[in-house]
Amino acid sequence: MDTNEKKQFFSEHLLAWYRKHRRDLPWRRSRNPYHIWISEVMLQQTRVDTVIPYFHRFTERFPTMEALANAPEEEVLKLWEGLGYYSRARNLQGAVREVQERYGGVVPDTLKEISTLKGVGPYTAGAVLSIAYNKPEPAVDGNVMRVLSRYFLIEEDIMKIGTRGIMEKLAKELIPEGAAGDFNQGLMELGAMVCTPRSPHCLTCPVMEHCAAREMGMEEELPVKKKAKPPRPEYRIAALIEGSGPQEGHILIRQRPQEGLLARMWELPHVEVPFGYADASGVPASISVLTEQLALETIGIRPGQGFMHAEHTFSHIHWDMQVVTCSLEPSVVPSGTGMLLPSHYQWVNRDTMEQYAFPNVFLKILKRYFSL
Repeated sequence: MDTNEKKQFFSEHLLAWYRKHRRDLPWRRSRNPYHIWISEVMLQQTRVDTVIPYFHRFTERFPTMEALANAPEEEVLKLWEGLGYYSRARNLQGAVREVQERYGGVVPDTLKEISTLKGVGPYTAGAVLSIAYNKPEPAVDGNVMRVLSRYFLIEEDIMKIGTRGIMEKLAKELIPEGAAGDFNQGLMELGAMVCTPRSPHCLTCPVMEHCAAREMGMEEELPVKKKAKPPRPEYRIAALIEGSGPQEGHILIRQRPQEGLLARMWELPHVEVPFGYADASGVPASISVLTEQLALETIGIRPGQGFMHAEHTFSHIHWDMQVVTCSLEPSVVPSGTGMLLPSHYQWVNRDTMEQYAFPNVFLKILKRYFSL
């Protein structure tokens, strides 16, 4: 079988398989480009089963681009809470506002226009154009590169920009006329459900017959992928500052800076520290670093007991965090209505915390504290 015949076999059999076996996912029930766009952004770095309830809640609250464009960012982030990678939500809202202003609320149907939108890279552009508008544009993600590298025995490192270019060119050549949306979704589906990273289910694969990696016994060796640099470990101490008097039952939270990691989200006050052993009460020896930082923000605290240990991994950082209950120094708590806080601090209780968007690691801590 020559290369062209192999490509034709792949396209025809994959398309037939997808149309017969595709999963019933909520964003596949229409060609609404706005909904397809939301789903593709949510699905980046996130499993389908996790995304489904988020997709339902998000589209119910923001059924139109106008609704999302006009929403406060805080509300958007709250609905995104738990999905992580919050820049995706900010970029999505920013791009939707661009569509409202520049394109009259209609998602562009050309590669040139859609690629100018904030946060829209080659994959998202190709997915929206092909699925919503049936444009013959490739949508190459990790699943697709895995399938193509195995079927066509491509042994180049998929982390290289040049290899992605090869994959995008090949994927575009494979798209059957008039079936771009179904074909691209079929490629993604095959990678997610059959041609999995480990222990691929070759016997149920619709294109197994001419898969070069299977023929060579290399299906588990491909794709070639250079190992990413492991995330840098950081040790942190977080303060669960408990209120008293008028603030009984409340915890003090603060808002992160306007730019940078987790920008403008809410958190427990915390600080990076050298690794230090905890004393008998579970309080880290380096708690003074935290008290000194908070003092600079006019928040004086007294450490109490160790509350819990928490961890969270970002793409480039791993937080290893000790959480300590604290109280405010009596000298900073005036009588009457309570202390005057800096503008980026707020008191929350188990009911009012729902008004603020927290990164997952702090959300878990607060839910455990309030027994939610």
